[in-house]
Amino acid sequence: MKAAVMRGAAGAIALLSLASCGLFGEDDPIQIAAIGPLIAAPNPMNGPLSPPNALLLTATAQGLVSIDAEGQTDVGLAERWTVTSDGLSYIFRLREAEWSDGRRVTAQDVARLITRYIAPTSTHPLRHDFVEVESVRAMTDQVIEIRLKRPQSHLLELLAHPSMSLPNRGRGWGPLDARRTDGRIMLVPQPDPLAEDPEEAQEAVEDPAGWVELRGVSAPTAVARFIDGSVDGVFGGRMADFPIYVGSGISRARLVVDPVPGLFGLAVVNADGFLANDRNRDAISMAIDRTRAIGAFGLDEWTPQATLRLSQNLRAPGVDPLLPPWIELTMAERKARAAAIVAAYQSTGRSIAPLRIALPQGPGSRILFAWIAADLRAIGLRVQRVGMTDAADLRLIDEVAPTDDPIWAFRRLTCGSAGRISCNRDADRLLKEAESADDVEIRDAKIAEAEVIMVRYAAWIPLATPLRWSVVSPRLNGVRANNRGEHPLNRLRAVPN
Repeated sequence: MKAAVMRGAAGAIALLSLASCGLFGEDDPIQIAAIGPLIAAPNPMNGPLSPPNALLLTATAQGLVSIDAEGQTDVGLAERWTVTSDGLSYIFRLREAEWSDGRRVTAQDVARLITRYIAPTSTHPLRHDFVEVESVRAMTDQVIEIRLKRPQSHLLELLAHPSMSLPNRGRGWGPLDARRTDGRIMLVPQPDPLAEDPEEAQEAVEDPAGWVELRGVSAPTAVARFIDGSVDGVFGGRMADFPIYVGSGISRARLVVDPVPGLFGLAVVNADGFLANDRNRDAISMAIDRTRAIGAFGLDEWTPQATLRLSQNLRAPGVDPLLPPWIELTMAERKARAAAIVAAYQSTGRSIAPLRIALPQGPGSRILFAWIAADLRAIGLRVQRVGMTDAADLRLIDEVAPTDDPIWAFRRLTCGSAGRISCNRDADRLLKEAESADDVEIRDAKIAEAEVIMVRYAAWIPLATPLRWSVVSPRLNGVRANNRGEHPLNRLRAVPN
């Protein structure tokens, strides 16, 4: 199967020169195709952002802080900030900025937006990650304070996430301004309100070399446009789309794979019948040959993962991930043990309905499903692939971690998380105790206790790290692979020294 995935690469060598050169000069606007739907005024309160909408929001309504081309936290709407010695107060000074309707951006505006995002009844995708926040208040028109109940060393990472962008009634402040024409969005730099020479600042804005045209399209269309040179870059690639890149023949030198930590695996969403027992659920996880399934995509940077706690690319120190007890067994031993568990269940006269596995559309999903199905058939289980919105027994979760805090992954698999995920109340209680612990050692100990329960409960079947990929032309010399998977549109080209 790996050979089938890779076969298309040899058939398109003649297209490489087109993909590497493009049709644009240095003074032309940058052309970007992002995979997924693009709407004119995305709102973080409406749920997870598509890749095009995330790019649009971070370009036109950047949050208090931002992510730079290296994946590091950088300035955003706040031009600087300070943290008190006790770690309980973050004070941000806002830059001079205007909403796109010409009204001045104030700390009161920003405090209102952030408070709405993190409210207990909010529909914001990161609302559960700000439990340490006590209050958000405007100290002056240009100074805002975020007060914490207890220290949260990952607060800036969370504030830099695209969903923490700050659109105000559909309007943004920048650093780019959106001009919408013919279903496309042209992004133009905002003039510096503090520029000594307003005319010179306006001339810089009108220079097309600093503009970015953004389109939201399907993966096949995005890759085709890169091949024919009509776009400079493709962003938002995931597992389901990766074989489209492989079959395109685009040079490996143009591929950017982000080494992102996060959750990529199958969550049990229907704990009935065979899946009602944690030993049975663990048999499914035990039987999957992650190395073979992920290796079928032919990408060394994509890493199999068998642990719940994130183990890849975490900068913060912490407890090593808890390995499942079967990890040292050979695949033959694992499958034999899993088959025995299935046979024991069936020996009591109980039948096992085909397991419905929900995966997104795309050739990558077909490949992944084929390998998983083969592994589960080998232990006596039948499987059926269904869509992501269909009734299912196992559903793919594919999310990049916005922070290095280990509790992020656990929160996504609790009883209060979005979606009907099978969960354990004892683990939930320990995570709540961890959230309210003022002592770091107690917090880590509670998380470790919860991890033991959740691994034993086996309602999460980890498969790998998330796969995030892009292709870029030489014009986009500012793009860097990074552990947040973010590529800001205002940083696509490196500034000459």
